[in-house]
Amino acid sequence: QPHGWGVACITPTPPPKSAANPSQLRGFHGCRGGCRGLRRAAAAPPQARLPRPGAPRLRPHPRQVGGGPDCTYVKTILKKVIAEAELSSDIVIDELYEEFGRCMSSRANNPELSLAKIYKEISFLSPAYENVSSNPVSLVARLLCSTNMLEGDTGCCLWPSSLFLSEFILSFPELFAKKCCFELGSGVGLVGVCLNHVGASKVILTDGDASTLTNMKANMEMNNLHIEDSQLVKESKNKVECKYLSWEEACESDLRDYQRDIVLGADIIYNPSCVPHLVRVLCMLLRGDDGRHESVNAATNGEIGDEVSGTTATGGPVAYIATVIRNADTFNCFAKAAADAKLSVVNITSSAAPSSFLPYMISYDRSSVQLLKITLLS
Repeated sequence: QPHGWGVACITPTPPPKSAANPSQLRGFHGCRGGCRGLRRAAAAPPQARLPRPGAPRLRPHPRQVGGGPDCTYVKTILKKVIAEAELSSDIVIDELYEEFGRCMSSRANNPELSLAKIYKEISFLSPAYENVSSNPVSLVARLLCSTNMLEGDTGCCLWPSSLFLSEFILSFPELFAKKCCFELGSGVGLVGVCLNHVGASKVILTDGDASTLTNMKANMEMNNLHIEDSQLVKESKNKVECKYLSWEEACESDLRDYQRDIVLGADIIYNPSCVPHLVRVLCMLLRGDDGRHESVNAATNGEIGDEVSGTTATGGPVAYIATVIRNADTFNCFAKAAADAKLSVVNITSSAAPSSFLPYMISYDRSSVQLLKITLLS
């Protein structure tokens, strides 16, 4: 019962007459009503707990066998009923504890449940106050995202920085149209969907986690973007590839075959131990295919206006990194490592503020995200 508390206990086979049988605990209607039934059954003699002759037997739904998706719902109900009974100092039938234990065990042993996914549609819509004649945005990205971030499945979560970077891409499509774009730590692949929408000539999405990469490929296929065969990718208008890339193990030869004009990343500055590897990979990507790099001075916030309008020429790749500074020490570690590697890191958040294409998403805090432009100094 997805919208109520109704539940019926299941008895697969008749138990011995001396055993307590929870099958009489049918028709729980609300947690407290269920506890009243539990108390009556617990207080009754064993013979009274047996099913009546000819009474219909309840069978498990097929999805519940083996700890299917409905096991989470059953587990929640059992936990509430047991807690209410314990608080009232009533006897709790052992079978309820056993069933609760089975639900917990099946969830722990089932990777599909421990890494449960939820389907989301992210709708990017042009603000009503903007001039509708100037290429209004209307894009729906279909994604499978994790519901279990606390158990380490962070790569399949939808982060604010990814939403912000996506809005930036949709706000300045001329920056990315007909460009080869390479993303680090692509996660669910939302940025790739947006890059394809604005007409990037090639999109390469990467991640160093195998399960995240699998989920990313599934998301690209849901959006009709990912094609496994490389030759078909070259001939298709949907030029999106998903590749495994470990920052710790990456070398020049791994990246040499990937042409890139723009490097992107969302929330990839999060762990001090990963910072040296991230900076090393950024340096390799920003050198360009032939080792060339653009000559830049210490950029000012005003320069981004020219770049967004398409008037600033660049001689090599440029990186745009969206990040939430959750730990100042971690960010300072990145800034120092970048400076030592002769990378220019400029905060362009205010001068390149994207349009708000997600006004309905109340939980999305745009103000917490910083946008960095990174280039290789001469």
